[in-house]
Amino acid sequence: MYLNTAESVEGWCKPRICMPTFSAFARNVFRTGTYEAEDVLVGCDDVDVIHLEASNVSAFGNRVLGRLVYHDVSRRLVSLNPGLRPVRLTRDYELFMLFCPFLQDVWYANAIQGWRDQCRTSVCWIDELWADDVQHLQNWLPVLNRFDHVILGIPGSGKDLGDAIGRPCHEILSGVDTIRFSPYPNPPARVVDLYSIGRRWEGIHRSLLNLAARKEMFYIYDTLDHVAIGETRDYAQHRDLYANITKRSRFFIVAPGRMNFPQGTRGQVVVGRRYFEGLAAGAVLVGQAPDSEAFRRNFDWPHAVIEIQPDGSDAVAVISRLLAEPERLREISCRNAEEALRRHDWVYRWKEILRIAGLKPTPAMEAREKRLGELAELARERGSVSV
Repeated sequence: MYLNTAESVEGWCKPRICMPTFSAFARNVFRTGTYEAEDVLVGCDDVDVIHLEASNVSAFGNRVLGRLVYHDVSRRLVSLNPGLRPVRLTRDYELFMLFCPFLQDVWYANAIQGWRDQCRTSVCWIDELWADDVQHLQNWLPVLNRFDHVILGIPGSGKDLGDAIGRPCHEILSGVDTIRFSPYPNPPARVVDLYSIGRRWEGIHRSLLNLAARKEMFYIYDTLDHVAIGETRDYAQHRDLYANITKRSRFFIVAPGRMNFPQGTRGQVVVGRRYFEGLAAGAVLVGQAPDSEAFRRNFDWPHAVIEIQPDGSDAVAVISRLLAEPERLREISCRNAEEALRRHDWVYRWKEILRIAGLKPTPAMEAREKRLGELAELARERGSVSV
């Protein structure tokens, strides 16, 4: 039996939040944004971070037990520890905070024995749960029973999950560490012309390859399959590298989540995390703007996304026109960076979650917001001055 292996924020007294993290054993690229969000909370609040660790049977638990859960008519397997080293807390907390990419990750918290008795309230924030997937994950739903509040990162899924578990669910969009991604206060040269990560429309990709070849532009794109599930050596270094490339890119390619997997969306349109990341870096977003209320409400300024057709038929023309208008490019870049700093940093998401949990924001959160405001002013000033 392992005792509490938490790390407290140095210099702060009695932590009020207990937060497990999977970063020691679940090192997939797609998880790094989640760990980034955790780090922002740790830097802004009194947090004990519980570093869950794999054991010799973890691979068995995840692979074998995970498969059995889908066929478990008792719906009890999901309450088991899937092979992680057990932890027992040694103090009480105001909030147990779990943030994970998928519903199937929630059972990792089962490794922390008795946490419900030592935490006044609890929140489970699931970044990606599509409405169409709820019906296929019925046997996983009991893992949510111990949480007081359930939050989803995909708008439109809350009703389906709420109906399935018999209580309302909240919806909060993803975010980004805008201080990490922002080009301010010292904007670097944008030496990368075009940057594309993750899922892409092959028509657009081929057009950009042709454009790069003809105009000798620097186009960075994925050349490996299944990059998102690859493992990082260090998630923070990965996020730093990604941010440093993005803030040096003029154009950043975007598309709604699962845009080439319509059978898995049931018409649900999702604002993926890359919109926030490209925005924060001050890149000009080119691609498709999600046709959703969430996008229109959170990206409600001109040219937040420059539209190009998925087949790439107008990609060269659109980008060529923008390249011929450097002043317009600068204005779009500055506005994007400013809006991200004012609206889409992780600290704004954490403040909303604390409100739901009945906790007040900390002075450190206010200090971070002040710094975000200062950087946003730099972006606004640069965007309004002719150069």
